[in-house]
Formats: sequence, structure tokens, C-alpha cells
Amino acid sequence: MKMSFRWYGQDDPVTLDKIRQIPNMRSIVSAVYDVKVGEVWSMSSLEKIKDECAEHGLIFDVVESIPVHENIKLGDDAEGLIDNYCENIRRCAEVGVKCVTYNFMPVFDWTRTQLDKVAEDGSTSLVTYTEQLEGIDPLKDDVRLPGWDSSYSQDEVRTLIEKYQKLGAEGLWKNLEVFLKRVIPVAEKSGIKMAIHPDDPPYSIFGIPRIITDERALDRLLSIVDSPSNCLCLCTGSLGCVATNDMAKLAKKYAEQGKIAFVHLRNVAILDRGSFEERAHLSSCGSLDMYEIVKALVVGGFDGYVRPDHGRMIWGEKGKPGYGLFDRALGATYINGLFEALEKEYIK
Repeated sequence: MKMSFRWYGQDDPVTLDKIRQIPNMRSIVSAVYDVKVGEVWSMSSLEKIKDECAEHGLIFDVVESIPVHENIKLGDDAEGLIDNYCENIRRCAEVGVKCVTYNFMPVFDWTRTQLDKVAEDGSTSLVTYTEQLEGIDPLKDDVRLPGWDSSYSQDEVRTLIEKYQKLGAEGLWKNLEVFLKRVIPVAEKSGIKMAIHPDDPPYSIFGIPRIITDERALDRLLSIVDSPSNCLCLCTGSLGCVATNDMAKLAKKYAEQGKIAFVHLRNVAILDRGSFEERAHLSSCGSLDMYEIVKALVVGGFDGYVRPDHGRMIWGEKGKPGYGLFDRALGATYINGLFEALEKEYIK
């Protein structure tokens, strides 16, 4: 297991000198954030991230993410955009990146209805309450939900939603296949594993198709291109917010296949009708058995990257919701303990 931590660059209030103090911290997960989606990243930007990490004894070898342009997902004049995507993969490889995470979620990467739900202990976290989505018509109402791309105007969002509703799930699958058949061979030649992030949450919202949602979908994704570079980012909080997704089962199955390149470990409380709350990493704090998930990874032979995913805001910390220092550091320590105990028990 390679412990890693998400870092949003020099503007991130969680600085590298603090991240390096977390026990067993190895890798930094970052990206180039000042280039428009679909354009090519400069080598100087990538080398700067690499050098800054190295100065703090950390390795920049995971990118999260190279965003996939909406035109690629829609299959609309995508040729040049896929060329640029392939070039970004090559450039990442040149600075030592080994894993690139991406997603194929239409319009928005993730959806929450609140970023600061206050728990009984005074901490705050990200939540999705289905009742807060009901009655909203994004084709008529102005909608500004957490996770929605703020670079789009409301009219642009409406246009995109209409296009995706017309495209449907099978159309989205077709365009994902086109993308993978171009990108995965480049990644394989470059020594990079492409790790698709599941939809978050893994069900349709506002009639927009979501396709990376469950075991059947993951199998279909992996079957499109048979390559060691066609892999998964197993996010326990995304897939795990639906009770029908058995996270320990999925972890063992895909670890044994060598198809998990990256794991996002976080806990959620599954509520009624698709609602859920993000919780502290400890198993007893949510609906997921983190011990069993990590055990499945260890028994399955997983040796890729892990990061503590979204954390709560605790101890008065202010910052990017889900990405403060304190609770993610606690999560990393808890994850370290699970892996150490299970590896000593099962790896002889």
C-alpha cells in the first residue's frame, strides 16, 4: 500500500510541510488547475509540482484528475480533445506519474446538497439529502449545488442536461468506449494506470445518465479494453453510499484481478431513499465496515495507492469542505493501522 494525500497546489491551505508530518505519507495526489479543460498541460507546471513535492520528501506520482471534456462524453467534435488528453498522459509520465484518475460523469463530478452539515459532536461534513433535490427542475430553475461546475452559466447547464438526456446511458457508454480505445494504449505505453472514479453518487440525478455505478458496470468498463492500464479507482464513499454495493466483495474481486490502481477510503452513513452523510473514517461511525474492506484489499493482493478521502471539518478548522488537514490526517492514521495489522496477519 502506498499512502497518499490530495493537495490542491500552492493555494491549498493544507501545505506540503504539514502533509509530510503524517506518518507513512508517501505520495501527493494533485493536478494542473490553471489550464482549461481540454487543453494541454505545460511541462513546466508538472515539473513544478514534482519539484515542490520532492523538496518536502514526497513523491508526485498520482494525478487526480485530468478532466474529460464534455464534448468527449457527448461524442461531439471530440477527436482533437482526445489527442490533447493523450498528450497530457504522456507528459504526466515524463515527470514520473504512475496513476491518473478520471471520471465520466456528465455535467458535474459529484453532488452534495450541503457542505457543512453539523453533527452532534460539532463537526461538519458533506451530505446529500434526497428531499432537498425533490421539486427542483434544472431545466427551469436556477440550480447551484455543490459539485456543479461554476464555470457554466445556468443556460449552459440546461443545454448540457438536455443533450445528456437525449444521449442516454447507452450513448454515454458508446462515447466512453471511443475514449478508452484511444487513451488506454497510450497510457499502457507510457507506464500509467488509468483509474476511473465511480459516479458520485452512483445513481441518476435530474434524468442525467450515470453509468459507473455498480459491479456490472465495472465489469463492463474493464471489458472494453483488455490492458493492465485499464483500472479502477475504488471509492468506498461513492459506490458505498448505495447499500446494494458490497464494498468488501468488490474490493476483493478487483484486487485479485489486479484492477484497482487507487483506493479512496471514507465512510458514509446510508440513509433512506438515496440520502447519505459523510462520516469519520472509523467503521462504527458509518455504514461501511472499513476493516473488512481493507482486509479484502490485503487478501486480494492490492499494492496500489490509497488516500484518506473526504474528511469532516473538526477542531475549528476552516478550509475546502472535505479537504481539511485534521480529519484526513486522522483517517490516514486509522488506515495505516488497519493495513499494518492485516498485512502482518495475512502476508507471510
